[in-house]
Amino acid sequence: VPALVMARGHRISQVPELPLVLGGGVEQIAKTKAAVECLSKFGVDEDLEKVKDSKKVRAGKGKMRNRRYVMRKGPLVVYAEKAPMEKAFRNLPGLDMVHVDRLNLLQLAPGGHVGRFVIWTQDAFEKLDSIFGTEETRSLVKKGFVLPRAPMTNADLSRLINSDEIQKIVRPAKTERKKTLRKKNPLKNLGVMIKLNPYAAAHRRAELRAAKAREEGKSKKVAAKREKSSKDAKRAFYNKMLS
Repeated sequence: VPALVMARGHRISQVPELPLVLGGGVEQIAKTKAAVECLSKFGVDEDLEKVKDSKKVRAGKGKMRNRRYVMRKGPLVVYAEKAPMEKAFRNLPGLDMVHVDRLNLLQLAPGGHVGRFVIWTQDAFEKLDSIFGTEETRSLVKKGFVLPRAPMTNADLSRLINSDEIQKIVRPAKTERKKTLRKKNPLKNLGVMIKLNPYAAAHRRAELRAAKAREEGKSKKVAAKREKSSKDAKRAFYNKMLS
């Protein structure tokens, strides 16, 4: 968890533990000065200073649209009951506050990046079990909601596959490649057609013989017609010359 929080840019080198849960009447803090002192005891002031120094003028036309400044996201304080601390902590720049009953993803992971630095009050942290449930019990508030569970308790997949328990029951690897035959069209491939219809070869030969006979008969007719027409033309030319 600390790695995710640090990867998101939060300064938590002085924070004693994560998640940071504050108790001891922190809900009764009514002044911003006291809130700053309380957070400084737990090393949160470093992250607050980083957020405060990040305030700058926005680039682009947003300056003219009532959003002149931009600032990095700071810690998120989650409380359980309405208390004076709500007004004391809300004045700190970059620090957001939310009721535990109204947690949403936009606050826990702004921009879709998980790992926001969250500060819990003790009452809010203890109320999480009744809101979201546990592994044994369902939620008392959200009807039908069940905590998502990891499908794998051990994420080292290669170690699982190579373990003796798995290797002794798996089948050996297949080394032979199954040859797949290409399907051929019998209307275009005569060999495949003969396998389906043995008479196809005789039928094809008969078609070729018939086509050859038609071609020979046609050529004989054309040759005879041309010869006759040439003789008639020669005789007509000869008679014209004599006349």
